[in-house]
Amino acid sequence: MTPNIQDVYKTIKDPSTEVLFKDRGSKFFAYAYPVKTIEQVQEVLDHIKSLHPSAGHHCFAYQLGEGYEQYRVSDDGEPNHSAGTPIYGQIQSLELTNCLVVVVRYFGGTKLGVSGLVHAYKTSAAQALEHTDIIEQYITRRVVISFQYEEIGVLMRYLKTQDHRITEQHLGTPCTLTLEVRLDAMEELKIRLAQWHRMTCKILDH
Repeated sequence: MTPNIQDVYKTIKDPSTEVLFKDRGSKFFAYAYPVKTIEQVQEVLDHIKSLHPSAGHHCFAYQLGEGYEQYRVSDDGEPNHSAGTPIYGQIQSLELTNCLVVVVRYFGGTKLGVSGLVHAYKTSAAQALEHTDIIEQYITRRVVISFQYEEIGVLMRYLKTQDHRITEQHLGTPCTLTLEVRLDAMEELKIRLAQWHRMTCKILDH
C-alpha cells in the first residue's frame, strides 16, 4: 500500500552492514542498499552474488520511485512467497522507497518449511534495515526562471522569503536562475511568476 505522502518520502541513507541470521543450520546473510534505478539494483545483486557464489538462494525485494510506484520480489527458487514477499513486507512496514534488501541463504541440511522460511527471511530483512539509517527526502523539481536583468531585484527579494535552493545562475540576455523547489511549493511559485509577466519558468524534472 502506498504511504500517504505529499512531497516527502522515506529511504535509507547508506548500505547496511552485513547481518547474519541462523536457523537449524541454515545461514541467512542480509543486506540493505539505497538504490534509485533498476541498473543500480542489478549492480548490487551482481556484487552480492560475487560475495556468495556458492549460496543456494539470493532472494530480494525492492521498492523504487518518489511515489513508491515500482517494486519487485524474488524467491530465487524458494517456495512461492516464502522469501521475497516477507522481505518486501519489511520494506513496506517502514514505508521505504529507493531501497533494496537482499538475503542470501546457505542451506544447513534441515528443511525449515514455508513458515520457517518466512520467519527467517522476514527476520533477516528486518535486521538488515535496523543496521542502516532511515532518512526523509523532499521531492523536488528543478526550475529554470528566465528574466531581464532589471528584474533581478524583485525576484531575489522574493526568493529570500522562500526555501528554494539556487543551483545555477547566469546573468546574460536573458538572465536565468535554476532552482531546486519542493513539490508542494511549485504552484505558489508558478502563480507568483505569472504575476510578473516578463518572467517565464521551465520545469526540468517531472
